[in-house]
Amino acid sequence: MKSKRNWSKIIKRTFIISFLFGLFWFFGANWAIESNAEGKIFDKVSNCPKVKVALVLGTSRTNKQGNDNLYFSYRIKAAVELYRAGKVKYILVSGDNSIATYDEPTDMKNALVAAGIPANRIFLDYAGFRTLDSMERALKVFGQKEVIVISQRFHNERAIYLGEHFGMTVYGYNAQDVVKMGGFKTKVRERFARMKVFWDIVFGVDSKFLGPQVKIG
Repeated sequence: MKSKRNWSKIIKRTFIISFLFGLFWFFGANWAIESNAEGKIFDKVSNCPKVKVALVLGTSRTNKQGNDNLYFSYRIKAAVELYRAGKVKYILVSGDNSIATYDEPTDMKNALVAAGIPANRIFLDYAGFRTLDSMERALKVFGQKEVIVISQRFHNERAIYLGEHFGMTVYGYNAQDVVKMGGFKTKVRERFARMKVFWDIVFGVDSKFLGPQVKIG
């Protein structure tokens, strides 16, 4: 009987410790990433520093219902604003092209060109499968030690943290956010993505693919 009671106590303690650790990880990761981005992200183009390259983080052009994805549209709009203001000379679009029928970088380039950005000012990263990949590849493949990241604020905060982990200087220009049910779901997923940032850092997770270097400009 004593043996069973001891095992019961051990299981309960393990559960409580695991639960408390999970809470600390959940809220601590969010606080660390959010506070780290203070003073490095901007809502107005006029406040952004001038750098050589803007890095647009990829997302699908359409949503699951086949309608325009506002995250995509707003990021393109923000990239155009930054370029026209003379804050950047080149735009690097980084997204997923893991299968032939899905090509985020080309969709982003086409949208930028349609908005008046010269095609020779746009570079494509076809292996930006995750934010971690996009940031590490911007440094190690495209040779950029300093970039302005373009995405929604919550995404920019995480990208800045990851970029600094790789030794980069990173700023963020916030695209307009999406305030709908889809936006709420994205925010929830973002909380767990922030937890994974620290998992990846602790266990030394790197990009899935690097490849040959590409010179911008």
